[in-house]
Amino acid sequence: MYKILMVLTSHDQLGDTGQKTGFWLEEFAAPYYVFVDAGAEITLASPKGGQPPLDPKSDQPDAQTEATERFRGDTQAQMALADTVPLGEIDPYDFDAVFYPGGHGPLWDLAQDKDSITLLEAFYAANKPIAAVCHAPGVLKRVKAPDGTSVIDGKRVTGFTNSEEHAVGLTDVVPFLVEDMLKAQGGEYSKAADWSSYVIEDDHLITGQNPASSHATAEALLKRLAKEPHA
Repeated sequence: MYKILMVLTSHDQLGDTGQKTGFWLEEFAAPYYVFVDAGAEITLASPKGGQPPLDPKSDQPDAQTEATERFRGDTQAQMALADTVPLGEIDPYDFDAVFYPGGHGPLWDLAQDKDSITLLEAFYAANKPIAAVCHAPGVLKRVKAPDGTSVIDGKRVTGFTNSEEHAVGLTDVVPFLVEDMLKAQGGEYSKAADWSSYVIEDDHLITGQNPASSHATAEALLKRLAKEPHA
């Protein structure tokens, strides 16, 4: 049985707008059930532990999917989400892979969080699969490979596009644009049409473009695990 760590944001303020943000429900629910249905053992973590903040926009009717509806009726999953483990208590060596759901929250906390950076550097050095979707590739911003270079440098990657950020009206609110950051760190960035599913896999680094890519990103992670020697 694979042991998969899912890391969510603890940040709930959308810059100086006075609005709330957090994680995007679809980007948590879709991968969560891909992993559950594959028989994986899932641990949920966040910088502060406890209940991570849900982006209220991802709770609106037009953002609902089969996976989010399943989550609504899943008391066990809701209880697990309400009791995430503080990131500082996580031992990366206990897990086979890590998945970061997006939402705007990670751009503020996880991109800078020392525990998250240490965790990702350990996963990367051990060649364990790292997957991130939508805004979550932003968590790689300060993560270094063992040779001191950015883990993004020279890697084929994707993430929330500048045009998608413009479409949701937050270009001037976010601390950085995911597409620009990935390019600045030397990533070979590519994208599909806005809001369509698009996943890039480069060795053990797997990135998805947007909420529509959540399910496919999680499936790519499982396929990568199946290729790895597994104790």
